[in-house]
Amino acid sequence: MNRLPVSLDMDALRSFVAGIEYGSFALAAQRLCRSPSAVSAQLKKLEAQCGTELVVKQGRKLGLTPGGEILLSYARRLLALNDEAQRAVRNEQLNGELHIGMQEDFGESIMPDMLSQLRREHPDLSIMARIDRNRALRQAALEKNVDVALLWQPEQALEESVFLGECPLAWIASPQLDVAALLARGEPLPLVMFDSPCQMRSRAIAALDRAGIAWQVIFTSLSLSGIWAAVRAGLGITLRSSIGLPPALTTISAPLPTVGTMGISLWLNGDLDLKAQRVLHDSISTALIPCLLR
Repeated sequence: MNRLPVSLDMDALRSFVAGIEYGSFALAAQRLCRSPSAVSAQLKKLEAQCGTELVVKQGRKLGLTPGGEILLSYARRLLALNDEAQRAVRNEQLNGELHIGMQEDFGESIMPDMLSQLRREHPDLSIMARIDRNRALRQAALEKNVDVALLWQPEQALEESVFLGECPLAWIASPQLDVAALLARGEPLPLVMFDSPCQMRSRAIAALDRAGIAWQVIFTSLSLSGIWAAVRAGLGITLRSSIGLPPALTTISAPLPTVGTMGISLWLNGDLDLKAQRVLHDSISTALIPCLLR
């Protein structure tokens, strides 16, 4: 008689995936409401079940072994299927029409995969997606023209909004643009920005003014794709998060000032039932994990 294959432990898989996505099993333990020793024991159990090491230390960060890299892909699918089955059995699948709004940075990066997963897990749900500027989405939320809005955290948070975390900001430029040489010549730093009002624009200008660096906005755009195109062309630099950063561009630091982080908030329409609010919060916050400051 053939020996049955070992069944992988779902809780151990969840701890493994969380540890990799958060970059720390200690942080994963905190987020999963488990002790670090429990998560460590689950990882060892999973390695024993797979018959191979799954993670290695790379300085202060975690890295995947070849076996761990293979397992991670399967683990995510197994967990998604497990969670989908649980929702179906418990009759927690959503239906009806849902209007989701996201700021452009999120809309071009996390929205496609997140919407695809929502459609798989909730086939009776009709989703209307909107990608827009922060100010327009904030107004849409106030007027309840959307059910969900993922926003850069404004100074005054909307009622019914939840703080999800912080995302590092960075100066972004084309590798062909020599910023150090430009500043050494005493030329104003060329900026590529959204038109006002824009939180990123305000943060960039304030940081440069504090550092005593002359600047000039040489290109404005109404869309993020226009920003990326102008920066790729070497017209100037911009300040954004690295979410959805095009491969042709790079982040730069010295000789420019640090600009800190920007908070991310999730607004959920209070008219949604609690089941829908919980599902949407979990789906969006999980999709954001790789983007948040660890």
